[in-house]
Amino acid sequence: MPTVAEQLRAGREARGLTVQQVAEVTKLRTDHIRALEEGNFDMFTAPVYIKGFTRTYATLLKLDVPRLMAQLETELAATDKFSEPPTLTPHPPTPLDFVMLQLSRLRWGLAAAVFAVLVALFLGLWAYSLWQQARTRDSLADLPPATYQPTEDAATDTLPLPPGK
Repeated sequence: MPTVAEQLRAGREARGLTVQQVAEVTKLRTDHIRALEEGNFDMFTAPVYIKGFTRTYATLLKLDVPRLMAQLETELAATDKFSEPPTLTPHPPTPLDFVMLQLSRLRWGLAAAVFAVLVALFLGLWAYSLWQQARTRDSLADLPPATYQPTEDAATDTLPLPPGK
């Protein structure tokens, strides 16, 4: 049984199309078409591109797409690069990943309203605390103790007596 690459090349040649004509119709790059016809799957970064491009190309050539896609799955499973599905995370999750996930689930409208209420509550409690301190505080507490210090001319500093006595 011919490979997917051989079937694609044979289908294109049977229709009398060039790689450039196929690229114009399918909007695929010519290097991608050549890679598909050569079976060079390592050029692609993910199997989803190979599958999509092969489906588009096979549809244009009017090949048996379901059978061709099943055969492509078998061929991709035999390669080193695409034998296993790609991992969704390149590294084990960290605490930062967990926090970012939780933040992405957050409903920001509700969070903003709750935050505004908490800030208003904090400011209200702070203002009440300041008011209580000012109310209960002795206003004369900060004054230094007063002592009498007579002036040098203490004998001349007398109050006048009222007239008539």
